[in-house]
Amino acid sequence: MRISLLQTAPVWGDPSRSRIEISQWLEGMAPTDLLVLPEMFSTGFVTHPEGVAETEGGESLAWMQETARKRGCAVAGSLSVGTENGYRNRLYFVFPDGSYRFYDKRHLFTYGKEHLRYQAGEERVIVSYGGFRILLQVCYDLRFPVFARNRIVDGVPDYDLILYVACWPESRIAAWDTLLRARAIENVCFVAGVNRVGDEPGNHYCGHSCLIGPRGEVLSICKENEASFVEYEIKKADLDSFRASFPALSDADNQ
Repeated sequence: MRISLLQTAPVWGDPSRSRIEISQWLEGMAPTDLLVLPEMFSTGFVTHPEGVAETEGGESLAWMQETARKRGCAVAGSLSVGTENGYRNRLYFVFPDGSYRFYDKRHLFTYGKEHLRYQAGEERVIVSYGGFRILLQVCYDLRFPVFARNRIVDGVPDYDLILYVACWPESRIAAWDTLLRARAIENVCFVAGVNRVGDEPGNHYCGHSCLIGPRGEVLSICKENEASFVEYEIKKADLDSFRASFPALSDADNQ
């Protein structure tokens, strides 16, 4: 499966402008199987979503569906969404036919007061696509390894790839770099982490979007402090071979 990680600088509070800029980037990108965008890619990390959050089935989701159909690929990224049950930081995974699944961020960022306006998700979501089982995660979730633990079900790991979409500031980027590799190593899986760049009120973001292999090796990484993208092909056969030769997951704790 070919993955494209697009590291953007969302236009603060302006979904229309943000979508236009992403569409311009896509014009220069090769065909792919999966396109991954940052957390709240249409607005930046808004902790006061009133008047900014999109509705369920809103314009940015429609744009993701149109992009997926037009390019024949899956598209993933999170949005600030207003629902009947409050605001959600919702990661959409849109399939090439326009259908989708979503994951609502479980660990809200209390340090940034995200929990005061948003409702936490409860469901752990894994999607199947392109021969891979993919765990959906958002930003702060990266700090909580128990929630992301690769569980053995009937002798088989329940996922092969984790997607982390994020607005992770430069001041804590060492933790981002370290934890992405840790999640790949401990879960014997691929990890794709897509962070934003640029500035918004109170924060500067430097990117470090990257794809990590199951040994903890960096397979590809975006340019620091620049809107940019990387593309890389991951192979399920390579992952299966490594898991068979190094069966760490079989020795994992059951709790």
